[in-house]
Amino acid sequence: MSGIDTSTSRDAALQEAFGAEVDVLYAQAARGEANAVLQRALELRSFLAVAEEHLERVHNIAESDSQMGELSSADLDRHDQWIEAAVASCDLYESVLDELLLTMPPPSDPNGPRAGPRVKVTATAPPAPAGTRAGAVRARRP
Repeated sequence: MSGIDTSTSRDAALQEAFGAEVDVLYAQAARGEANAVLQRALELRSFLAVAEEHLERVHNIAESDSQMGELSSADLDRHDQWIEAAVASCDLYESVLDELLLTMPPPSDPNGPRAGPRVKVTATAPPAPAGTRAGAVRARRP
């Protein structure tokens, strides 16, 4: 099971946002040419692909078991819980991926985050914490 080879419900949105087919986007990421936004989007897409495959399998199992007509109420409850968990997982990945794509500028914005070489990020250490009495104010005594 590979999330790369499986289509998802959000592939069209990814293609529109990044201006390339999903397999091309994964190839860019494999070559190290994907920025942080594209990397995160592809990671979420991979999780979504697995979740959607799982949901399909859960539905198929529940359907085949119910066709046998020999399910107890406990088995039906277990299937319902399994389906609810799979749906919740898909909903979560879809909403997070949608939110990420909504924060992106339109494809016509040349300054927006797009697939391409990663920017080298450097960081500096935060300032040292102030002493324990720094900025302390004496309270007035009554």
